[in-house]
Amino acid sequence: MRNSRPAAARCLRCLRGLRRLRDDRGLSTVEVVILAPVMILFILVLVAFGQLVDGRGAIDGAARDAARAGSIQKEHGTAMAEARRAARADLADVCSGPVSVVQKSDGFDEDVDPFFTVEVSCEVRGLAMLGLDIPTTLEATFSSPLDPYRRSA
Repeated sequence: MRNSRPAAARCLRCLRGLRRLRDDRGLSTVEVVILAPVMILFILVLVAFGQLVDGRGAIDGAARDAARAGSIQKEHGTAMAEARRAARADLADVCSGPVSVVQKSDGFDEDVDPFFTVEVSCEVRGLAMLGLDIPTTLEATFSSPLDPYRRSA
């Protein structure tokens, strides 16, 4: 006749093994390994879209400054040169490519069009910091009235 004790001991060992399977040790490590990259990617996406919003504000400000700088000049050539210079100065650290300044108003005469309108555009970094090479070109248009007391040469 066999002793039933070894079977009971084996059953106790099985119960201890089951208890170990239900143990939560190491679970938080797995959670961190899975969630950390997701959280880092989320933060990088927020930063990238923040750069796009900052670029939008900078483009709008550059268009305003370019239109104002051009509207106070006496001659058309000087007005466009000053508008380009103002836009490039505003967008020096925002744009990753060249800054384009195009006049959208008709001429430079108060009788024809009393406004000096420019369109400023450039490519911003935006999502490039995430390794996504998606060209993001932002543009803005602004009008400024021609100053009746414009600078004289």
